[in-house]
Parts: sequence; C-alpha cells; structure tokens
Amino acid sequence: MIAGPAAAADPGSVGAPSADTLLWNAAEAADEPHLWAVVGATGTGKSELSLDLAEALDGHGRAAEIVNADAMQLYRGMDIGTAKLPVGERRGIAHHLFDVLGVTQEAAVAAYQEQARAAIDDIISRGRHAILVGGSGLYVSSVIYDFRFPPRDNELRAELEARLESEGAGALYEELRLKDPATAERVDPRNGRRVVRALEVLAQGDAGHGAALPEKPVPWRDMTIAGLRMERERLVERLDRRVELMWEQGMLAETDALRAEGLEEGKTASRAIGYAQALAQLKGEKTEAEAIAETQALTRRYARRQVSWFKRYENTLWLTR
Repeated sequence: MIAGPAAAADPGSVGAPSADTLLWNAAEAADEPHLWAVVGATGTGKSELSLDLAEALDGHGRAAEIVNADAMQLYRGMDIGTAKLPVGERRGIAHHLFDVLGVTQEAAVAAYQEQARAAIDDIISRGRHAILVGGSGLYVSSVIYDFRFPPRDNELRAELEARLESEGAGALYEELRLKDPATAERVDPRNGRRVVRALEVLAQGDAGHGAALPEKPVPWRDMTIAGLRMERERLVERLDRRVELMWEQGMLAETDALRAEGLEEGKTASRAIGYAQALAQLKGEKTEAEAIAETQALTRRYARRQVSWFKRYENTLWLTR
C-alpha cells in the first residue's frame, strides 16, 4: 500500500517529495498494523526518519517498533563504525535485532530472514506497525520479498573458502564469471564471501541465483517502502566527514576492545568497512591517515552499490531530507 499521489516518484526526479510526505502517508495508514521499510544509502538519515515515522504513527493512535536491516548493526560492540543509534537516543521506541551477534559469529542472511520476519509478525500481531530500517540490500530484500535461499553444503563451502585463502577472490570471481556471467555481474569481485557463496550455489545447480534481488520480486506482505536519497556531492561530503568523526570518537579504541573479544577471527565482522582498516592500523600495517582514506573510499563505493540496489525497488516512495 502506498498512499498519496507522489508515492512512486522517480528517485532521480527534481520534484521528489520531502520526508514529510511519508509522515503524511503514515497518518493515512495508521488505522491498521502495517509493515514499513525505510531504505537508502548509508549516511542519508534512515535512522532518524524511522524514529520520526514511528512517532507520527503513534500520534495517530497506533504505536510502532523498529526492526534492524543493517548486517553490521547485528553485532554487539560495533557501534561507532556502524553509526548505530545509542539506546538513549531511540526516543523510547522498541528496537529489534540490534546487538544479537558476537563478533566471532558469522552473519547469515537466511537466518536473519527468519528472525526478522518473526519479529515483524510478532509486532503486527500485537496491533503495532513494524518499521524495517537499514541499508543492507540483500537483508532488506530477504524480508520484504518472497526470497528463498538454496541449501548450504558445508563441505563444499570449506573447500571454496580454502581456495579463497590460497588463490584469492580474483581467481574465484573469474571462475564464477565464466560459469555464470549473469550472477557475476551482481557480485562484488572483491567480496570473497559473496563469491564463495555464489559458487557454492552454482555447484548445487542453481545458476542465476547469485544472492541478488529476483528479476520480478513478489512482496512478502502488504507494505510501504520509503527510500531516502541525497544529491551525490552532498552525500560524499557527509560520508567523508562521518568517517573522520568515527576516528575522533574512538573507532580505534572500539576496534581494539573488539579485538580482545575475537574480532580478527570473525569471518564477517573482521571484514566490515572501517573495522578492517582500524585493525590494520592497530597492527601497524596502515597509518591513521591511510586507514581513514581507505575507509572513506570503500564507504563511497558501498553507497554507490546501495543506490543501484534500491533504485530497482518498485513502488517506492522516494524522499529527500
């Protein structure tokens, strides 16, 4: 359900509606429990909008709760580097699926899908709105669309991970590109975990899956999708400054504390943007300036991928703020 005439505005259009439009739609939809998704690139203000939306819904007679869809915010202690909203700034609104994993655990989107949908079903069954918020495209898609995952083969996965260590992501990506070009186009060649998973899926006879948004996604349930956008130059400036603030606010100390908890052994957490660079700085492999510059570059590239991912979502209410 998308209320209002501006609901399907083109994300590139000059006349894209302001975030207040979403709040107007919230008032219209507040009579029945509903699923909302707030998506967009990192740094666009999704957390703040989700809080404003929850308060608007509550103001029209039905409370809302927020469900996390940021893969790295699943981890306990990874706060500064993920821009996780502190508990004291959540305006008393219930938040779910934050701080549920230790840094040595592997984040798996199939497990997340089950947990997030269970949380949303529970929230709605209690007569409240559920707001899914985050920028991890695959995680968001796994929840809001009929998104089914092929089975895992632990033995094959171990073999592929051993090859990743010995041959590197580039060699495995080239193999994927030759065997399944369509999937290869949707996988970041530097993301070894994604390349391994795509090859694992392919070996089980599921060509074209690639852990990506289906060509014609079917909604899981009735929902409203709000996408936040920002002019590229402004977003880049904001992201670069945010990375600088991460280091000023204690990114190195946070990473060092997580290192004591086993961060370096975590397959997912240790590779997170910012934390991998901070670890390199702690080990003397990078200077602070190098760690910050690399984090900025990777964050900008990640934001570009997020924009490309979310712009494919149909019936999205695109907003500026």
